Amino acid sequence: MRLAGKTAIITGAGSGIGRATAQKYADQGAFVICAGLSKKSNDDTLKLIISKGGQGSSRELDVTDSQMIEKFFSDIFENYSKIDILINNAGQAVIGDATEISKTDWERQMDVNLTSIYSMSRAIWAHFRENGGGVILNTASIAGLIGTPGQVSYGVSKAGVVMATKCMALDGAKDNIRVNCVCPGWVQTPMVDYHLAQLDDPKAFKDRLRRLHPLGEGNINDIAAGFIYLGSDEARWITGIALTIDGGLTCGLVPD
Repeated sequence: MRLAGKTAIITGAGSGIGRATAQKYADQGAFVICAGLSKKSNDDTLKLIISKGGQGSSRELDVTDSQMIEKFFSDIFENYSKIDILINNAGQAVIGDATEISKTDWERQMDVNLTSIYSMSRAIWAHFRENGGGVILNTASIAGLIGTPGQVSYGVSKAGVVMATKCMALDGAKDNIRVNCVCPGWVQTPMVDYHLAQLDDPKAFKDRLRRLHPLGEGNINDIAAGFIYLGSDEARWITGIALTIDGGLTCGLVPD
């Protein structure tokens, strides 16, 4: 097993990519701490893990609440001697262009998608340093690499994740703290379902997405596979990368 003996915290573990990654991590031998806003969703992910013989625990956490983060890590460090991996996966999407997004929604988007990565990473940094290293993995997006109409706040937040990853990788290298991010293409998640629900013709948009991915439609397990690799010892010499998992979408224009 590629993650045997490791303990991982995964935020946003209650659904989508976070849930798939939590399950795959447990399948590979990791003890998984499922963290997120919804206790029920976290518990449901944990039940799936346990049903397949995996191990883990569930914690309620708002990654935008500094006091809750402090209490979360205080409890974690009291109950677990060593954390090996932190996956900052919690996120949300606000649809709209620069004239449509309110200042409140803009700030909330940055708080959830970007500032939370700083807050969570800062809270665990000393623990990693004291234990000889650790791994931080962040969920970015292809929307942080290429422009996407109607996603200005989401795209800016995810571009920030990519740059935060690179800067933190340089900061952490001397202490063997590896920092990488994954940039998923369009895969079926509750967040994507939300986006589709805002459109006049969701089917036409989904058909277009399939054409944009040269390898066809992917799924959340394809993204989870990237997190497994980057969290494993096989990736011991990899830091500061934005691993794009998008079926070739960002390679360039695809003929109709």
